Amino acid sequence: MLLKACLNGARRPGRHPALPVTPAALADDTVRTVAAGAGAVHLHPKDADGADTLDAGAVSAVLGTVRAAAPGVPVGVTTGAWAAPDPADRLAAVRSWTDLPDFASVNWHEDGADDIAAALLDRGVGVEAGLWHAEAVDAWLASPHRDRCLRVLLELPHELDADDVVTEADRLRDRLPGGVPVLLHGQDGSCWPALRYAARLGLDTRIGLEDTLVLPDGSQAPDNAALVAAARSLLDFDLQPTDG
Repeated sequence: MLLKACLNGARRPGRHPALPVTPAALADDTVRTVAAGAGAVHLHPKDADGADTLDAGAVSAVLGTVRAAAPGVPVGVTTGAWAAPDPADRLAAVRSWTDLPDFASVNWHEDGADDIAAALLDRGVGVEAGLWHAEAVDAWLASPHRDRCLRVLLELPHELDADDVVTEADRLRDRLPGGVPVLLHGQDGSCWPALRYAARLGLDTRIGLEDTLVLPDGSQAPDNAALVAAARSLLDFDLQPTDG
């Protein structure tokens, strides 16, 4: 069961005092989150203003610094359309990368997803299929690349409560073919309920300042390592055998 640390996401630096933005800060958080129990990291390279970028230089700077600090740790990046809204620009950016991540997320509700996935796969980069709703699942099911994806990311909307998390997660999972590796996660309000449900189902999951700024008790998380430690504690508790 993989616990992935999602270190910053599309959040800007002012959203949290410990949000890592620079390559050095992302490398430091990678080391600390792996020590706290993460098995991989996902991060968003940033430009000088703290916005997401797919620029080859920014990607190389982050990957080189992170891998030097944490050799052997799988590192993934985003290809989100907000970083390059034009699908042609996004595809050109991915093709220009000189240093490659281990995996990259591709959101199947975004225009150009199949082309982005093909470009990544052709270069040996694992593709995580980001499926945010039923329409995205349908688009991925129709994709010629679906069977080559590393895993499916089921992301649940932020406004769902614990009961709705279960309902929506089951609704999306029921549309997937059997045997597909699934990572289930939420965003903000649905984050911790989704993580707990992933633990119950034995699915991969993730945590980090990309997904939530608070600990399970609702208090502000000090940093990514604290979020990973809290998630690891919950996951390990839920995996404990019960009597009988």
